[in-house]
Amino acid sequence: MAGAKNHDYHILPTDPWPFITSLSALVMTSGLALYMHDYPFGTYLLIAGLLGVLISMFSWFSNIIKEARAGDHTPVVQLHQRYGMILFIASEVMFFVGWFWAFFDFSLFPSAISEVVGGQFPPKAIEAVMDPWDLPLLNTLILLCSGTTVTWAHHSLIHGDRDGLKKGLWATILLGLLFSSIQAYEYIHAPFPFGENTYGSAFYMATGFHGFHVIVGTIMLIVCLIRTYKGDFTPKQHFGFEASAWYWHFVDVVWLFLFVSIYIWGSAGAPIH
Repeated sequence: MAGAKNHDYHILPTDPWPFITSLSALVMTSGLALYMHDYPFGTYLLIAGLLGVLISMFSWFSNIIKEARAGDHTPVVQLHQRYGMILFIASEVMFFVGWFWAFFDFSLFPSAISEVVGGQFPPKAIEAVMDPWDLPLLNTLILLCSGTTVTWAHHSLIHGDRDGLKKGLWATILLGLLFSSIQAYEYIHAPFPFGENTYGSAFYMATGFHGFHVIVGTIMLIVCLIRTYKGDFTPKQHFGFEASAWYWHFVDVVWLFLFVSIYIWGSAGAPIH
């Protein structure tokens, strides 16, 4: 029969949100660049672009959820969604590789910028660094525990335990909020500022972007919790939750590298705050 569907793929209808998302992202990044160069209208472009990104993300993701409920996410479609999430996480890995590269370049070759750092790292202008065995260690334990709780939620979902799924998600979200709160407190009481030297810039960019990813991951898990209470996700179809769990584990692993390289190794020989 002409027009009959004889494949497992989902052919998407015409949707304006990919274009609106791209346009909003362009406006947001352009506004951010103009704001950093003190153009007065940069702030308005930044806010408008950010609102556009948030609205389009909400609308686009809502359409994807409707497709899942309609049964359009066949096993083949789910497989390709997993490929897409894997490639996204791979791009995030390379994003953090850049910050680690910068930190190790500054720390291993301080003589190359001796006029700035005095031939040492941390630079001579740094009077003290953060104690890695204080709040950073506590945050490490919190994230490790959150990796356990999100795995508990995942296994509960696979075995049809809705109550365990909800409890695991609640625990993970609360641990993520606790981590962000402790990191904010750590920044407020940090013994060195942002941007005055290579150590401060590399430290805040690496740990700050990780903190941003924790916030994004927490929001993703909150959405999963809301969907759980609405009756979404089944043991065989729960890619939205699975993608969020993968992202959360990625955030955990990045933090372990940050803790070892920047907090522990990067503070060796420096005065502790």
